[in-house]
Amino acid sequence: MQKKLHLVSLGCTKNLVDSEVMLGRLKAYEITDDNTQADVIIVNTCGFIDAAKEESINTVLNLHEERKKNSVLVMAGCLSERYKEDLQKELPEIDIFTGVGDYEKIDALIASKQSTFSPEVYLATETSGRVITGSNYHAYIKIAEGCNQSCSFCAIPSFKGKLHSRSLSSIVKEVDMLVKEGFYDFSFISQDSSSYGRDMGLQDGLIDLIKAIEAIEGVKSARILYLYPSTTTFALIDTIADSNIFQTYYDMPIQHIDDTVLKTMKRGFGEAKTIELLEHMKSKPNAFLRTSIIAGHPGESEESFEKLCSFMEEFGFDRFNTFHYSNEETTTAYEMEQISQEIINQRADILGAIADKSTQKSLENMVGKTVTLVIDGESDEHEYLLSARPLNWAVDIDGEILVNDTSDLPVEYGKIYEAKITELVGTQLLATLLKQCMR
Repeated sequence: MQKKLHLVSLGCTKNLVDSEVMLGRLKAYEITDDNTQADVIIVNTCGFIDAAKEESINTVLNLHEERKKNSVLVMAGCLSERYKEDLQKELPEIDIFTGVGDYEKIDALIASKQSTFSPEVYLATETSGRVITGSNYHAYIKIAEGCNQSCSFCAIPSFKGKLHSRSLSSIVKEVDMLVKEGFYDFSFISQDSSSYGRDMGLQDGLIDLIKAIEAIEGVKSARILYLYPSTTTFALIDTIADSNIFQTYYDMPIQHIDDTVLKTMKRGFGEAKTIELLEHMKSKPNAFLRTSIIAGHPGESEESFEKLCSFMEEFGFDRFNTFHYSNEETTTAYEMEQISQEIINQRADILGAIADKSTQKSLENMVGKTVTLVIDGESDEHEYLLSARPLNWAVDIDGEILVNDTSDLPVEYGKIYEAKITELVGTQLLATLLKQCMR
């Protein structure tokens, strides 16, 4: 009888790629959503902030409570790497521990029931044999691992190391291979995407990547996630906007806007240069702007916070996320005077409300417009509604549009259509299909 595998991928999209590599190594297993029937259970953990760490630990323990006798429970990924000594002592429930260097060896680890932590961080390539999940037309492409930035709040470099970019030829080969398998929409990701190639001596590595991807026949849409202010150039912003393939999509976490806080955060850029970049992005036709900010970083005064709130209200981001400041060991902010959790929570709630209004305004501005979208399937809302995503929105991040009128066009999941946004009901956009795009 074929053995069954249950895999849980926690945290960001960058973890998803590594989970897909593990699936590729474990093709002999039948994938199951029922963890109680699985012979092997793998949790690819996230160790970025307290909330993610808590989710990872709770997930592992809950799966242990429910698993069947003689099954194998594996804890992999960032949290396992970051706290490898402590976790191996404190969690005897886990059969195998592994970190961020051995995703491609997961089959051997399970066969031998051995824990291992390679010193090198794993970076997927065109030979990794990933099994793409969740879509038959979209794939994430990891272009680098690690980060050369020294943000005061971030522990990632302590367990992911310095920037390590993939060769451009490796990225092109993987995209070309996936196009031949039917994929046409790609999201390029890393910890600091705008630094891509700098460790290989490339000054404008991301621009080189854009040009190379544009030359691949069959790529219809692409976007870049996780730009960093001090490594994002006006030339890069222009190249993205001018591209016929890459969406005019700018995802640049700014974390704050007040000069004093940005300096404390060690962000490299202050308010003036950050706003200059954002305004240049915003000036591009059909630009979509996403960012993230942190509430309650040490040194954030009431005046600094009010300045941040005013800016986030006025600028007009299409989407933004708010993170509660999390005090992380190995970071320079760890020893700073901390703001109380109560105030952090209050500030995050205020920014969350501003984010909701910002998103709502962005959605309102789409009513009456014609968009290019992909139909993903039947909506969870109702069997007569279709779930769709405009190509200039990121997958699983920016939401969905519901198609309530197909105009009697044949509906094919994963295909591109032109549609008109007809109305906004609450927080949900509705659309009518106009035609199927043949490109």
